[in-house]
Amino acid sequence: MSDRHVFEYAVLRVVPRVERGERVNAGVLVYCRAKEYVGARTHLDEARLLALDPGVDLPGVRAALRAVEGVCGGGDLAGQAAPDEPGRRFRWLIAPRSTILQPGPVHTGLTADPAAEADRLLDLLVR
Repeated sequence: MSDRHVFEYAVLRVVPRVERGERVNAGVLVYCRAKEYVGARTHLDEARLLALDPGVDLPGVRAALRAVEGVCGGGDLAGQAAPDEPGRRFRWLIAPRSTILQPGPVHTGLTADPAAEADRLLDLLVR
């Protein structure tokens, strides 16, 4: 039996001005049902974001990214989502929305270590 499991991931994008359609990748969400894992890794390139919109609410964007990390981590930081299973928290986070922080499309892959996969995807797609 293989030690690799199906996982899903989505890129978190900051869209400072929806009408312009510009965005900056700022994180990844990873979910692996077999490992009961949901995690987020974030990295905000503030200079790049400010180049798109000098008036962007940086503290608000930082807070939104921290909130996503909190929901993934569960516990007190997850707020009302704390008792939800990892899959439900992931589905809530990837639901389309028209806020400044938006999830991209969901993709799949195979991994033996979803936390390491989240780190790899952050380096590959965000940094």
